[in-house]
Amino acid sequence: MALTKVRGGGVDNPLTLGGGSASDRSIIFDGNAQDFHIGLDDSADSLTIGLGSTLGTTSHMVFDSIGAVTKPLQPAFLATPSSAQSSLAVQSNVTIVFGTEVYDQNGDFASNTFTAPVTGKYHLSANISFSHLDQDADFIGITLITSNRNYAFLIDPEGFDKDISYMTFPLTVVADMDASDTAYVVYYQSAGANSVDVSTGQTSFSGCLLA
Repeated sequence: MALTKVRGGGVDNPLTLGGGSASDRSIIFDGNAQDFHIGLDDSADSLTIGLGSTLGTTSHMVFDSIGAVTKPLQPAFLATPSSAQSSLAVQSNVTIVFGTEVYDQNGDFASNTFTAPVTGKYHLSANISFSHLDQDADFIGITLITSNRNYAFLIDPEGFDKDISYMTFPLTVVADMDASDTAYVVYYQSAGANSVDVSTGQTSFSGCLLA
């Protein structure tokens, strides 16, 4: 198909694919290792960019009729505990267990750990809800451990007048991660009794690729 002539910075006759009927139209980019396509998914009224030569499969970016843009394969996950984690050890890093995946859009979360599929900036958020925090502990904290650096939230429960029945530790960062870098959450308590439990209701670990 010949392209229209460009003159004076504009197009005399815009190139039109399709005839206005209810049918899909696409352009295929035939690469050496991978093919890509861009086209109109007429049944969904959306413009789609994706992998392969078949429109509507392995969609990477979808523009709908109201202007919303979705990225169906963009790395994003949310995980929660499937059961309580009780009597956490003292003077030792204890990995927080997330046995339930609420969603894992690109399949990058497994065994309590997120693995970055590409190099980029990732929004990571851990909200860990504890019960029975021991007042006699020197400090208690959670640390989001990534391959490049660690991020921590700490408290000194000795400042309270008794053991803390319930408390949620929030930790949100934008982390620089390289491809195959990992991120997971650990608990650490210095001194005191191993009375602390992880509550399931408000505990979660989530993240997504920002840029």
